[in-house]
Amino acid sequence: MVSLEQLKLSKPLNSVMTELGYLNAKEIQARSMSRIIGGQDIIAVGPEGAGKTTTYVLATLMRIKYGFEEAPRALILVPTKEKVEEVMAQFELLNRNQTIRIVGIHADNSMENQVNELTDGCDIVVAVPSRARAVYLKLGLNTNKIQLMVIDDAAEMVKQGMQLPINELANSIQKCQHLVFTEVMHEKLEKMISAFMRFPTLIEVEDLGENQVETQPQLLYQVPNFRTKLNLLNLLLKDSEVFDKVVVFVNTRLTAQTLAKDLFDGKASDIFVYKPLFFDEAGFDDVEAFKAEPNARVLIVANEMLSDFDWKGIPFIFHFELPAQRETYLQRIIKQQDSEEVMAITFATDLELPEVRKIEQSIGQKLEIAELPDDLLIEETTKENASKKQLSKEEAEEEAFRKAAFHEKKKSNAKTSNFGAGEKAVMSKKKKHG
Repeated sequence: MVSLEQLKLSKPLNSVMTELGYLNAKEIQARSMSRIIGGQDIIAVGPEGAGKTTTYVLATLMRIKYGFEEAPRALILVPTKEKVEEVMAQFELLNRNQTIRIVGIHADNSMENQVNELTDGCDIVVAVPSRARAVYLKLGLNTNKIQLMVIDDAAEMVKQGMQLPINELANSIQKCQHLVFTEVMHEKLEKMISAFMRFPTLIEVEDLGENQVETQPQLLYQVPNFRTKLNLLNLLLKDSEVFDKVVVFVNTRLTAQTLAKDLFDGKASDIFVYKPLFFDEAGFDDVEAFKAEPNARVLIVANEMLSDFDWKGIPFIFHFELPAQRETYLQRIIKQQDSEEVMAITFATDLELPEVRKIEQSIGQKLEIAELPDDLLIEETTKENASKKQLSKEEAEEEAFRKAAFHEKKKSNAKTSNFGAGEKAVMSKKKKHG
């Protein structure tokens, strides 16, 4: 453990942290604080509860030591009004310097009032990107003196499509230090921040909890998009000898119907939907009837329709989409006493990885990452293809800079299993259920 003193905080901050009962620094604070104080750009990756918010609040207060400047010197971007309020409360808890003025900006307050607050003078702005951009365009947010820009819950903001306001705000600042905090790092997030970060230091911490839960065997396939998920499921299910009885979970009944028609171009006679939307659709209203029918191989189930049932006779389950309620997923994969073994296979895009990390925290272990089959068709959007073809020399150099800025994946994230052409991998070891 690293003691609080080793963070080299100011005396007022060290005092208030001690009063609040913090005697030791969290790992993310111990590994990042000296670099932040030294002026480096940081990408800090850690799970919920790792101490990310406290880290950048302390760092901001170390940088902004006095108040009453005309224009803000720190801009903190967060995804929601609730997060704005959480960060403001953390500042209120840790800030003993009453001259430092902090303004929160989100859509629930009057823009006119927010512009007035900013023009009256403030030192730190905590804002939702879309509202901060709107205020900036009304000349209410002066970014000329920003020294520190923080992006918190960055993966969540990418998921919500906030890249444009974030990049516009970043581009409005001539030069400053950038801190990015996120639960996961993925390609879409890298693309967003590469526009304004240069050679950031990547710091990753893991906190899987002390209690490891016994689960069914699991595999995780990381894929770029929905269409690639479909291609992967098609490819795997072609092996009817291995995947002889399968349940596939999706989030809605409409998705279940669509998936049933898309798999094998709707020509397979052994794929059914659980409680289909339309009376003339092939399906089952009872899982036991599906198990008993030898000509039924795949049952597609909407998470909203079925939370728990007896897995006996079902050797494989696929989570094509992660359920909205994490508890639903956990109920399926946590091993119960005397339960039969079920291989749980999960598909996740970049935008679903934060939820995967929360699942790993809940069970106290990492999901084993499976290598994508060599013959899998990886779908790419037309826009992405076009941008790759039109890279100028300058853009190619920017891309080289971006790649250089990020480290290789940790060993814990390395791909360890393969289910490709001619290879059954760990799945082929499953016992068949008659």
